[in-house]
Amino acid sequence: MGQTVEVLVGTLGRAHGLRGEISVNLRTDEPERRFAAGVAVLIGGRPREVAALRWQAGTLLVRFDGVTDRTGAEALRGEEVWARVPADEAPQADGEFYDRQLLGVQVRDAAGEVVGSVARVLHTPAQDVLVVRSASGERLVPFVSELVPVVDLAAGFVQVADVRGLLDDLEG
Repeated sequence: MGQTVEVLVGTLGRAHGLRGEISVNLRTDEPERRFAAGVAVLIGGRPREVAALRWQAGTLLVRFDGVTDRTGAEALRGEEVWARVPADEAPQADGEFYDRQLLGVQVRDAAGEVVGSVARVLHTPAQDVLVVRSASGERLVPFVSELVPVVDLAAGFVQVADVRGLLDDLEG
């Protein structure tokens, strides 16, 4: 088996009902994949298996093996849920990327010159934003195809469009 990484996929919320269901505050775009029945996750550093999941009014409700009542579910409230995934796993949809794939890749300007690297990915209501660490400090680059037209993870870089003020300071 190849290398795996642990990724945060959710935080457990309130217990729901009397049979051990608990709400999940999601940190993944693929909840049906990460919380499918039979999938093993880590909660508090301990492995747990997902027994069942369902949606109710836009909230994911999950039941874990061994958690059979409200008291057991309440005991998990606030815990982070981590999944072990293959290090080279990619999202199922084209043009989508996991944060971990983007962290540390080179950022090139429109001419192909290296100007920095991706330090973080921010998830804002409007769109995701790359935090680019450069010699002049950090820059925020909206992660949309018009501004980041090239993403070549195999070569280890993203290329940013030639937009005045995006990677450099505007002068007078």
